[in-house]
Amino acid sequence: MNNTGPVNWRVAVLAALGMLAVQLPAASAAAENQENALVQTDQTLSSRQQAIGPIAAFMAIGDMDQLRPALEQGLDAGLSISDCKEILVQLYAYAGFPRSLNALNALMAVLEERRQRGIVDAPGTESDPVPAGDALLALGTDNQTRLTGAPVKGPVFEFAPQIDRYLKTHLFGDIFARSNLDWQSRELATVAALAALSGTEAQLQSHLKVSLNVGLSDAQLRQFIAVLARQGLPEAAQRAQTALDKGSKP
Repeated sequence: MNNTGPVNWRVAVLAALGMLAVQLPAASAAAENQENALVQTDQTLSSRQQAIGPIAAFMAIGDMDQLRPALEQGLDAGLSISDCKEILVQLYAYAGFPRSLNALNALMAVLEERRQRGIVDAPGTESDPVPAGDALLALGTDNQTRLTGAPVKGPVFEFAPQIDRYLKTHLFGDIFARSNLDWQSRELATVAALAALSGTEAQLQSHLKVSLNVGLSDAQLRQFIAVLARQGLPEAAQRAQTALDKGSKP
């Protein structure tokens, strides 16, 4: 893809901001910082986003020894306590309650160790309330449609309608409707967890497509895969790479 146009636009904006700096140095510096941030997020994942991958992958495979340093790195990279809790709670839907509970206990231990070292981690925010009953079903159905890009139907949902309702009301309602973690972060966590697990290739490919739907780029996903490989998760990285390449083919 030819990026000459956008790059020239950015250069022109930054040049104009530099000219204004003579008269408005503080305002110009703030505007330039925002512009640089936009350029970075267009091309790369933030440190915070990158840190989600190892946390989710090690949680999914139940490797608590590797999860603890991954949580440390995530907190140092800007994940709040609420972010970490939300990731580990969400992933019970993919890896099961036992691993989610074990991971939450590991997070509690890490936070206590950091507190004793004098580290004060940002608590983060709590979620807004989610609705119940038919309103939750409607919200979950809407979330699922927005994430996937179209209403989700299929023989398996006709064969077992209850799994369809569980997905809509619980996964896409109770979990994805929670406002204290953005959808890009939720999808990065889901992709990493599914990549770490074997036998979930179809779901992994689906969530890579959802990741693109929520605004992550192909380049960012490939960067995310490289992070998994560097963090000692080569099999997860290979599964994700294969799924992404398969989904990219016409």
